[in-house]
Amino acid sequence: MSNSSLFIWGAATASYQIEGAVTEAGRTQSIWDTFSHTPGKIERAETGDIACDHYHRYKEDVQLLRNLGANGYRFSISWSRVIPSGRGKLSQQGFDFYERLIDELLQNEIQPFVTLFHWDLPQPLQDIGGFTNRDIAGWFTDYAVITANKLADRVRYWIMLNEPSVFAWAGHAEGFHAPGVKDLKAFWATTHHLNLAQGAAIRALRNVDSHLLLGTTLNLQRSLPADDSEESAEMSARHDDFWNGSFLGPLLSGSYPERIEQEIAPFLKPEDLDLTKQAIDFLGINHYQRSYIEADSSRILGLRNVSPPKNVRRTSFDWEINPNEFRDTLLWVHSNYQCPPIYITENGAYFEDQVEDDGQIHDKARIDFLDSYVHAMLEARSKGVDIRGYFVWSLIDNFEWAAGYRPRFGIVRVDFDSLKRTPKDSYHWYREFIEKNRHLS
Repeated sequence: MSNSSLFIWGAATASYQIEGAVTEAGRTQSIWDTFSHTPGKIERAETGDIACDHYHRYKEDVQLLRNLGANGYRFSISWSRVIPSGRGKLSQQGFDFYERLIDELLQNEIQPFVTLFHWDLPQPLQDIGGFTNRDIAGWFTDYAVITANKLADRVRYWIMLNEPSVFAWAGHAEGFHAPGVKDLKAFWATTHHLNLAQGAAIRALRNVDSHLLLGTTLNLQRSLPADDSEESAEMSARHDDFWNGSFLGPLLSGSYPERIEQEIAPFLKPEDLDLTKQAIDFLGINHYQRSYIEADSSRILGLRNVSPPKNVRRTSFDWEINPNEFRDTLLWVHSNYQCPPIYITENGAYFEDQVEDDGQIHDKARIDFLDSYVHAMLEARSKGVDIRGYFVWSLIDNFEWAAGYRPRFGIVRVDFDSLKRTPKDSYHWYREFIEKNRHLS
């Protein structure tokens, strides 16, 4: 495996969003299979059953990465594909797929960055409580160790969790993501058990191979009040705590923010914070927007995210475009925590793409977005933030959770009828940018 100190320029995807082949080679249902097949949960009743059919077309997708000039690819393992019941017997056929994918990447000089959990929990584990069950720490650790033992000879970079704040909030408080729970106790239990599972897995993986580089990925999204009320100011601070601080704190400082200690207390055992605080080799940061928070006593957490002010530039997802906030978030993490090296593991935007008569996609808005955000990242880097890689979200258009296939984040268009891949102008822009910045170290 390469030990290059070159900056990583890459792209990111996730298993349920692109793989398809949901019943092949012994794979069983995840919570996203269940949720997407539940009427009314996903726009236009779409599912990830086929998605981008990456399971069968992975070689074509790796060639897209190679032609891009990428030297890194972040993807996730489907827990249900490799350990169909979530625990116990593994599926060698499931692991065979990831071994083929990783070998293809390495043959093309692309470093694999493996995410162990990108939200698609095996349904059998959800049936016995999922992340509300403290035993998840053991189940996740066993899965992590089994997977590392299979793949560690070829994979150096291991990401424990993807965006635990989103999984806890959208899946267990607001309920518009799988598993679709709306319960305050479940939300706080899940928040703590995500930290516990992550800490236990990191500690166990240190014993698998001392050369592994271990980290996790957090969606950092700072808050500001949407109006001038004291209530919204208070809720904005509270949102910052449960969204950012409740994951940064236990991992990097060994503590939860004071504002939410009381809610976490019922699930906290004396030794837990020693387990959640682990030395990590890198921190993955996903960034898309900041949050405008309004107090709303009718909502489960007493607040809601609202649209940015009318004068603010935004993407087609109604998300604020603000590269300076991206830069400032990176500087904030750097100055407030004992922060290890950082990889930007997701950054990108959904804009309405138009296929022209010549079959091309001239997505200038996405190019402008990516150009401004990459330069904001490089500015933070020039000010001392140790940033070592950037992964655009996403390599290809895919299943975007509750919104189905409507939002297109890819730098490569996927026609979801024919599954044909067409590089967009943003793909060609990124390729040229990588070529000019290939030797950044």
